[in-house]
Amino acid sequence: VQLQASGGGLVQAGRSLRLSCAASGRTFSNYAMAWFRQAPGKDREFVAAISDKGRSTSYVDSVKGRFTISRDNAKSTVYLQMNSLIPEDTTVYYCAADNTNAKGSLLRYLVYDYWGQGTQVTVSS
Repeated sequence: VQLQASGGGLVQAGRSLRLSCAASGRTFSNYAMAWFRQAPGKDREFVAAISDKGRSTSYVDSVKGRFTISRDNAKSTVYLQMNSLIPEDTTVYYCAADNTNAKGSLLRYLVYDYWGQGTQVTVSS
């Protein structure tokens, strides 16, 4: 499956952004989807994930209550709505896919096989 992320940009702290990740090539509804982020010189960090049919989600604690992951299987797209952004959210965000029906907390521990290119999010203070 090929993944194309978009929606990054420069915003002020407290504002919102919505990232999108469009998939092609395989049956999108068979894949769990996730967002990760990675700052220069730091390890890649899990941000959020959603199960193949969209009934289950998982978030890293630092974004709970601010970020929402969702998907539209008819459009083969996963979204990350990011509200109340803070400067610490500044980094490159990546979407990823894994062919699995895993749910709940397992979603953050999957080995995601497919990755999109990153999209830069910059939050100014």
